[in-house]
Amino acid sequence: MDRLSNTVRPYAWGSTTAIPELLGTAPTGEPQAEMWMGAHPGAPSRLTRPAGDGVEQALDDVIAADPERELGAAAVRAFGPRLPFLLKLLAAGAPLSLQVHPDLAQAQEGYEDEERRGVPIDAPQRTYKDANHKPELICALTPFDGLCGFRRPAEAAELMEALGVDSLKPYVDLLRARPEEAALREVLTAVLTADPAEMAGTVGEAAEAAGRLGGTHAPYAQIAHHYPGDPGVIAAMLLNYVQLQPGEAMFLGAGVPHAYLGGLGVEIMANSDNVLRCGLTPKHVDVAELLRIVRFEPTEPGVLRPEAAPSGEELYETPVDEFRLSRHVLTAGGAPVDLTAVTPQILLCTAGAPLVGELTLAAGESVFVPAEEKVEVSGTGTLFRATVVV
Repeated sequence: MDRLSNTVRPYAWGSTTAIPELLGTAPTGEPQAEMWMGAHPGAPSRLTRPAGDGVEQALDDVIAADPERELGAAAVRAFGPRLPFLLKLLAAGAPLSLQVHPDLAQAQEGYEDEERRGVPIDAPQRTYKDANHKPELICALTPFDGLCGFRRPAEAAELMEALGVDSLKPYVDLLRARPEEAALREVLTAVLTADPAEMAGTVGEAAEAAGRLGGTHAPYAQIAHHYPGDPGVIAAMLLNYVQLQPGEAMFLGAGVPHAYLGGLGVEIMANSDNVLRCGLTPKHVDVAELLRIVRFEPTEPGVLRPEAAPSGEELYETPVDEFRLSRHVLTAGGAPVDLTAVTPQILLCTAGAPLVGELTLAAGESVFVPAEEKVEVSGTGTLFRATVVV
């Protein structure tokens, strides 16, 4: 197995302290938003193998040189010659963009359309960066706030009406008068296509009222503080507000609008960059394509708690095969746990100093374990295990 060297991405919404505190390093004063673990070409993990003459290599290059040895034959047959997931530490100090991801067929269709039309892959208006879907799971390491899926229109109407903002009344009336899916579609469309100056005024009034009311309205005042005048502030009121406690998780499937608002977590996703934004961002918002992808149906937020197995593994069940996330909480004096698998694995330590094979990991350190390589873990600490289902 190989100890990984990982890149921390300095996105503006990142916390300046959460990842340094976990790693035991001094804050730089700059945002540290995401630490990537995997073989994504944008920031692949790096490793050093004795057979490589001590030269550091990118994990994607190592896999490309011998996919079956690194990933296993079953994973290559199922997903091709690449690691199909990306694991992250995510530290949100401010809200991320309100967004949605396509399903596999939509991603393939959208990617082929933009390729056919000659839209440059790095163009600001480009929506589909690849032909893959992007289901994802976030597991909280600290209290973690987010938005996930549409709430009942009647609940959204009540939330908006309490603000006492006249320009919100047409949305309130629509939410109460139309069937649920039609109401959500019409209100989100109206919010995203409204005159920007008028919407900025509405957001300003709503934010002031939310701050005054506090309680269940307080999150929207905070969102507006980071994104003044952004229509995503009003769109956020249509969604379920979720508070995860450490160890709890949230799965985000295709078509489900969502946003992370604050906290530190372990995130895993299919290896894709396809994001359609609904707001809370200065980036391009493709309203027409967004409305085609979003599933306009009220849902419960669906907080996940891990299912414990006799082996001590705690599994976060999801309906996808590209990734499988589980947790091992190791205690002193416990028997070693055999994690050998026919699939590739990344093991991430988030607490303590567990022994992984012959390597002792500190919080924030991770290893890549090739398919079928024997690995036992012991000692004390918390390990997250990322792999695939074949």
